[in-house]
Amino acid sequence: MANEQALEIDDRSLAESVAARMRELLIVGEFAPRQKLSEQQVATRFGISRNTLREVFRLLTSQRLLKHIPNRGVFVVAPGEAEVIDIYRVRSVIQRGAVQAAVRGHPALARMRLLAEQALKARPDGDWRQVGTINMEFHRAMVELCDSPRLSACFALVLAELRLVFGQLEDAAHLHEPYIDLNASIIRRLEEGDMAAALSQLESYLLKSEKSVLAALLRRRR
Repeated sequence: MANEQALEIDDRSLAESVAARMRELLIVGEFAPRQKLSEQQVATRFGISRNTLREVFRLLTSQRLLKHIPNRGVFVVAPGEAEVIDIYRVRSVIQRGAVQAAVRGHPALARMRLLAEQALKARPDGDWRQVGTINMEFHRAMVELCDSPRLSACFALVLAELRLVFGQLEDAAHLHEPYIDLNASIIRRLEEGDMAAALSQLESYLLKSEKSVLAALLRRRR
C-alpha cells in the first residue's frame, strides 16, 4: 500500500514536471495555437508513459493552455479577444505590485538589465519572435521582484497564454519593437529608485501593448 502511494506521488510529480516543461516550450513558441498534439510523439519526446501524459494534458487543460475535443484529440488553445483583455488585467495587477515591491539591488534587476540589453542587440536582426521571447522574459524577471513563487508560477501561465496569442499573428516589428526601448527605460527608472516613474511607464506599456495586440487580432479575423 505504501509503495503504491509512493508511486502515485512520483507519477504526479513527474506529470507536474513535464507540464512545467511544456509551459516553457509554449512560452518560447514551440507549439502553435490550434496544433493537434500526438500522444505518441509527446510521450516519446518526454520519455513518459501514456498514463502520465494524460495527466500532463489534464493539468495543462485545467490551466487553459490545452483543450480536449471529444473524438478529435487534444489541441493547443488559441486565445481570443476576451482572453487578451483578461491577460492584461492580470498582468496589470501582478506587475504593478512587482514594481511597487522593488528594492534597489534586488537580483531580478540585474536580470532585467541583461534582458533589456539582449533585446537591443537582437533588434537589428529583425527576429521578432526572439525579441518577443526576450521581452516576455524581461517581464517574468520583473515579477521576481515580488519574491513570491506563487506569483511567479501564476505569471508563467499568463506568459504561455500570451505567446499563444502572438502565435496567431505575424511576428511583425510593430508587435515587439516599440517595447525594447520601453523596457530599457523601465529598468533605468527602477535602478535609479524612481518607482513612480517606473510604474507610470509600465502602465503606459501595458495599455499600448494591449491595444496593439487586440487590433492585430481583429485585423486577422477580418
